[in-house]
Amino acid sequence: MIDNIDLSLVDWSRAQFALTAIYHWLFVPLTLGLSFILAIMESIYVKTGKEEWKRITRFWMTLFGINFAIGIATGIILEFEFGTNWSNYSWFVGDIFGAPLAVEGILAFFLESTFVAVMFFGWNKVNKKFHLISTWLVAIGANLSALWILVANAWMQHPVGMMFNPETARNEMVNFWEVLFNQVAVDKFLHTISSGFLLASMFVLSISAWYLMRKREEKLAKLSILVAGIFGLLSSLLVAYTGDESARTLSKVQPVKFASMEALYDGKSNAGLIGFGVLKDTDQKIGNKKVWKFAFKIEIPGLLSVLTGGDKDAYVPGLKDHIWGNDKIGIISTAEKIQNGKYAMNALTSYKNAITANDTAQISALKGVFRDKEFNDKYFRYFGYASVAKPEDVIPDVPGSFYSFHLMVILGFLFILIFSIALYLLYNGTLSGHRWFLWIAFLSMPLPYIASELGWVLTEMGRQPWIIQDLMTVSKAVSQITTGTVITTFILFAILFTGLLISEVSIMVKQIQNGPKH
Repeated sequence: MIDNIDLSLVDWSRAQFALTAIYHWLFVPLTLGLSFILAIMESIYVKTGKEEWKRITRFWMTLFGINFAIGIATGIILEFEFGTNWSNYSWFVGDIFGAPLAVEGILAFFLESTFVAVMFFGWNKVNKKFHLISTWLVAIGANLSALWILVANAWMQHPVGMMFNPETARNEMVNFWEVLFNQVAVDKFLHTISSGFLLASMFVLSISAWYLMRKREEKLAKLSILVAGIFGLLSSLLVAYTGDESARTLSKVQPVKFASMEALYDGKSNAGLIGFGVLKDTDQKIGNKKVWKFAFKIEIPGLLSVLTGGDKDAYVPGLKDHIWGNDKIGIISTAEKIQNGKYAMNALTSYKNAITANDTAQISALKGVFRDKEFNDKYFRYFGYASVAKPEDVIPDVPGSFYSFHLMVILGFLFILIFSIALYLLYNGTLSGHRWFLWIAFLSMPLPYIASELGWVLTEMGRQPWIIQDLMTVSKAVSQITTGTVITTFILFAILFTGLLISEVSIMVKQIQNGPKH
């Protein structure tokens, strides 16, 4: 662990990882969704035997291939950063974080990389059914890859299925299935892949709308909109459902994040759900943290209590409850958590001293302490709080959490509306005549990307200061490297990723302008 923390090193390391993750996530969701759209289109081709569907599939497959290659490049860099910039974190999580990533590499990545060559180059070399199977396996492999990465991330949000080994100062996995079926992981996987399906559907809809406006490839555009519209509408409904489930889970396992994304400072019964609002700062503070109030808000009375507790009279804790504690509902104060965390840290220090002194009796006794359920439930679960200086430091950026969550939700409902209108106009045969909607569909292409990035902003910003919820703060996770090194690589990555993004967009635009091969 780092005793003397260079805050500028922490900030630059966070910035570099955020930069890499944001760029990486510009490519990944399109891969997740477009792979399944390709599989659906090719299935229609194999079923009907119509060459038009083969032509449509090959056109969208070309765009998929451009995106797929660049997404892999950014993902590899992202994984390496855990070792270069966050080595203390990598050590502390032990085999828990590494196991899902290893499975992802061995199983999912090899699956998609094996069959992607057949998918792209095997049209005239293998029979239709084998080619179709290859396309489906690429889609399944890409989404299985996302599963294992999201399992690893979910463990950081809600650490389960492990035991701390004081001898190595590492968390070790004791229940793989508990890690895999962690409720946060289940919610995160379903919400993330469905958002990728939605994004890819909007991508296809937007480009197809552009063709209709230009009166080019009208048959291809309408058939593509048919698939994307149905797939997109179902996906957007699934996104809404899984998002609601995720919020319910967060209210239990990350209650401070939940209160922050609702900007709820004072807990209450019959708590209303904020549809949207504008925050303003006040003269009030919790410690040194500013308290934000609503300049105005659109609120549905009682709904937040119903969604989290199943009853409008259910009490929803606010940030003040979590900082100062609330004995009536069993919430201990952050100050008490800090004391419990220091107790666990002192136990680890005592174990290290016993090792140094070769005190075998003390070593054996302390090993038993770390295996004791009561010790783990009361003290070690708050191990990370030993690094928290003041109780209010566990409050994340409230405006950032609030706006990222609510803008994401608003965009989610907008997508349901857009896909519904597209299918309605297509069914009536009037889609080409409604240029106003074609423009809306075309200009909406960036919106799912924005919504998807906002989701990750909420996920990561909302759990600050934790890199592992309650067990390790971000400041304790960084590698002992120079700040200058991180700044240099940040600049290099920013230039590289921007260049890759410009290249992808340029190649895609040229390919779209050229249109499908005849």
